[in-house]
Amino acid sequence: MATHQVQCLLIGGQACVFYGAAEFSRDSDFAILAEPANLARLKEALAELQAPVIAVPPFETAYLERGHAIHFRCQHPECAGLRVDVMSKMRGVDSFDQLWDRRTTLELADGSECNLLAVPDLVKAKKTQCDKDWPMIRRLMEAHHFEFREDVTPERLDFWLLELRTADLLIELANNQPEPVRRCVSQRPLLQQAIHGQVEPLERALLEEELTERAADRQYWLPLKRELKALRRTRIS
Repeated sequence: MATHQVQCLLIGGQACVFYGAAEFSRDSDFAILAEPANLARLKEALAELQAPVIAVPPFETAYLERGHAIHFRCQHPECAGLRVDVMSKMRGVDSFDQLWDRRTTLELADGSECNLLAVPDLVKAKKTQCDKDWPMIRRLMEAHHFEFREDVTPERLDFWLLELRTADLLIELANNQPEPVRRCVSQRPLLQQAIHGQVEPLERALLEEELTERAADRQYWLPLKRELKALRRTRIS
């Protein structure tokens, strides 16, 4: 991707590894800018990786713009079998231009750079119907909190209050930062349980919040799944 100057952001499990929330991942997932010049560079990169499309939908801009992921399988000897998934639109997540402006850029051991989805955007992207994503959100948030707890800013504090999924940490913040917590209650009512130190009611409220997001994600994917089924039928016939 870097060699061919593809404007993209690493997302998914491999991005979580970089942020200290280790997750085993067989895939490389990318958010990409779905513009003609960038997609042309992506095609060049995929050609070098010897990575054809392996499922529906086909590699077309219209499917990316509707929120589909497009799947490729690498056949190059140095990465044979690696799956590459690309998306340009995700539920509840801002446009690529905004994600790019907030990106995290890391320098790797070989001196190359890797652009990652920023942690707040990665957390939003992980709010799916998949079982494995919710423990990952919790680990991402805990890792971010422990990394910056000695360097608190108003933005980080609001992020923790609105996204942390660990009851004990929310209660600790409620004890140490009562004013910001009360200010955020209207956005996240379960913080009321944190203020009162009610662990079990808070954990139940966190579960309800998760179930609501899972249901919203299932609803979001319904028309996309119908479209995929129709494409599979067409391909088989």
